[in-house]
Amino acid sequence: MSQQLHEPNLALHVEDLTVSYHGKPVLWDIDFDVPPGVMAAIVGPNGAGKSTLIKSILGLVPSIAGHVTLHGHPYRQARRRVGYVPQRSTVDWDFPTTALDVVTMGLYGRLGWLRRPGRRERREAMAALEMVGMERFAERQISQLSGGQQQRVFLARALVQNADVYFLDEPMAGVDATTERAIVDILRRLRDQGKTVIVVHHDLQTVRSYFDWMLMLNVRVIAQGPVDEVYTADNLRRAYGGQIALLDDVTSAIPGPRAPANSEEVPG
Repeated sequence: MSQQLHEPNLALHVEDLTVSYHGKPVLWDIDFDVPPGVMAAIVGPNGAGKSTLIKSILGLVPSIAGHVTLHGHPYRQARRRVGYVPQRSTVDWDFPTTALDVVTMGLYGRLGWLRRPGRRERREAMAALEMVGMERFAERQISQLSGGQQQRVFLARALVQNADVYFLDEPMAGVDATTERAIVDILRRLRDQGKTVIVVHHDLQTVRSYFDWMLMLNVRVIAQGPVDEVYTADNLRRAYGGQIALLDDVTSAIPGPRAPANSEEVPG
């Protein structure tokens, strides 16, 4: 009997997902769908559960309810079709290894941990480093790289997997403008190849120019869908509540009533 796929037309389908820490809900009854071939942003205030959502989708933190499918399959069956770039702050950058070795680790899911990478795998890893402009640093210890360079190396590690769905947790946090543009260009190329890119993003001012799909989150789903439909002043107020006063340059392009001007920066 052939296996019945669940929502096979969606790159990601999350249904009734609830995650709790010490009895307190961090994510509550999340329904989240992402079609294939889009760049999707997950946005919300600090403590909204954005990183937890990605980690629960990938099985890195347990959920107490709900289920997740990727292209119709449970994650455990689809994991080789998934690339993941964690927050840079969660990585031990003092670990003694080179940029090339880090990227090659992205192939272990295909090789298995007992088989050592060979020339073919090193060529693939070098090609991924070239894609992110880091081939000159292949033999550099990762601890000797700048923050932006480290982020590019971890992006290359995801690229070498040749995944169908990519999850990135705040890849633009703490990088310079040049690195941010390079990362966005790479992610757009992936999308244009039919890949699906899902990004936890903290900068509301660039959401409309970088992404075409969006989830606005604050423990619960506030809104989701095409960016032009979701990115509204009303949804922003519902998501961020009293934590922020919306910036003039954030709201000026949004249809509907303008929020009061304030110089306070919007937190991610």
